[in-house]
Amino acid sequence: MTLSIALMGLLFIGAGVMHFVKPAPYIGIMPHWLPAPALLVLVSGIAEVAGGVGVLVPSTRVAAGWGLIVLLVAIFPANVQMFLDARAKGAGVLWMAAVTARLPLQALLIWWVWRSAVHG
Repeated sequence: MTLSIALMGLLFIGAGVMHFVKPAPYIGIMPHWLPAPALLVLVSGIAEVAGGVGVLVPSTRVAAGWGLIVLLVAIFPANVQMFLDARAKGAGVLWMAAVTARLPLQALLIWWVWRSAVHG
């Protein structure tokens, strides 16, 4: 197992666990047009943990990688919502820079998963 895969697995497991430990921030960035935000946060947390564990296991790595890519695409609207909400609330320059940087970071995460887990 490469360092990249190990870090990826830990990142997704950690992020997924946080959906259960501190769900409020995740619920707060759910797009307003989606139903049952609390349930969607739990489901996405389960998916992140499963994907994180899956990339650590060689026999499930590719399937888990594809699953994480689908998940990263599916949760992108939450990142957009976070940006829109911050802008609407007149967030400070640093927070706006962070939520703006988060948008292209999603593409970088997708590339990382594809390169390390799917293609690697």
